[in-house]
Amino acid sequence: MLDNTTKKLVVKLHPDDNVLVALTDLQKGETILFENETYILQDLIKAKHKFYMQDMKQGEEVNMYGVLVGKVQNDLVKGSLMTTENLKHAADPYAYRNASYEWNAPDVSKFENRTFKGYKRKDGRVGTANYWLFVPTVFCENRNLDVIKEALHKQLGYAVTDKYNQFTHELLEGYLKGNDINDINIELNPTPKNKRVFENVDGIKFLNHQGGCGGTRQDASTLSALLASYANHPNVGGITLLSLGCQHLQVQDFVNDVKRQNPEFDKPLFIFEQQQTESEEVLITNAIKKTFEGLIEINKYERTDAPLSDLCIGVKCGGSDGFSGVSANPAVGYTSDLVVALGGKILLAEFPELCGAEQNLIDRCITEEKAKKFIDLMESYDELAHKVGSGFHMNPSPGNIKDGLITDAIKSAGAAKKGGTSPVVDVLDYTELVTKPGLSLVCTPGNDVEATTGKAASGATLILFTTGLGTPTGNPVCPVIKVATNSVLATRMKDIIDIDCGPIISGEKSIEEMGEEILEYCIKAASGEIIPKAVQLNQDDFIPWKRGVSL
Repeated sequence: MLDNTTKKLVVKLHPDDNVLVALTDLQKGETILFENETYILQDLIKAKHKFYMQDMKQGEEVNMYGVLVGKVQNDLVKGSLMTTENLKHAADPYAYRNASYEWNAPDVSKFENRTFKGYKRKDGRVGTANYWLFVPTVFCENRNLDVIKEALHKQLGYAVTDKYNQFTHELLEGYLKGNDINDINIELNPTPKNKRVFENVDGIKFLNHQGGCGGTRQDASTLSALLASYANHPNVGGITLLSLGCQHLQVQDFVNDVKRQNPEFDKPLFIFEQQQTESEEVLITNAIKKTFEGLIEINKYERTDAPLSDLCIGVKCGGSDGFSGVSANPAVGYTSDLVVALGGKILLAEFPELCGAEQNLIDRCITEEKAKKFIDLMESYDELAHKVGSGFHMNPSPGNIKDGLITDAIKSAGAAKKGGTSPVVDVLDYTELVTKPGLSLVCTPGNDVEATTGKAASGATLILFTTGLGTPTGNPVCPVIKVATNSVLATRMKDIIDIDCGPIISGEKSIEEMGEEILEYCIKAASGEIIPKAVQLNQDDFIPWKRGVSL
């Protein structure tokens, strides 16, 4: 909805909105013409920020994306900047109302009969990668995992830190020679891609965590289900489990959860318990040797053609800015609609970042049961937050606010765009596995790593992660693709960004065009033809959610 007379200056996101978004820095006193209406700016309006389209009285409602996002705190003049001082969070109440939702699916003719090359597992799912996974049942084994990781990564071609080792070596040499280390500045070229010993093993991954003992038994139970879901993940070919022995999370609990989730589980699973081993040295060497044997076996797996309906993509945003809901999120949302129309699965999570968007999602649920499950999960989560003096309204970070996301409802309305417009076919609690084609909602925190951890647990085999400020977040078993909301970020942090949605802001590309480009990238990433930056950097973030208050 860009006005031709002010192209690339402002955008109105929905006909019912009473604020405009600046697409570039606008000066105080500048006159803006939009849809035959003149606005004299009362303040400097930086790109990504908003200004009011009319005089506002204290208590009046502000709409963005067609929904209530806040109420003004004092009288304001048309053309004034939206700030945290003059606007406070507000969202409409929501309820099940038996709405009749009709979806206009996008044209997918150019993607019909397309395939990707994935790893077909015996349970019918198709992986986009083939990883060996190390799982500790308790934090006491983290150090042993670190030792094993260093040995396997260096010797088998998975290490990515050689350039930093070389730089440190140069500093040491200079220091020992009495030179000024400030004069040492070697070129930090990308780490050369060593030819892996096991060509069909995409990585060896490690789920270091801080749980398994010392917390509640409920925490240990949730962690067990989470670790089991990672072992069952279609991107995982085999598992090595390290246990201390005396912890809350017992090996048998984990094995039971694996079998409960997948009665036909048949992947290599090697278990080592330290308190039943004569020494740490024996534990580590035995684990390395047995894992090496397992790597030889899963290296025999090969990629084969699979339909796009076998894709399961999680959608996530982090380090969001005022352009997230304008460019990257709606572009990913169009990708989501394409995948759903092709018979694939989309996972939308981050429940604190759906605050204000609930009614739209409820109306899109295919059954009353699904709608009420979503309502129950949202209400119980919000109640937990309020019990400790917090709430969903406290979700936006200082970085979000600085770059234009003034209230949680603004952030949420833009964040929900990632899920597209298709019906909600299922609602999943944390660690529940996705089974239905279409859009599913997954209960997780908004926290970047807790959310990506939860999405992978529910079965995502790729994650599209939009960002306006930049974040290096990744996941051990699910390749994470970074999508920038603006070209400045994509250029400045090109070492972590995969896709630039800035052309939407400049008017060079439409949301639909970018959405199709994103799907093309996903097909290549799922086939191993492109390696996303987070995977190249071994950005293997993993944080289990303890079901406490995390926004």
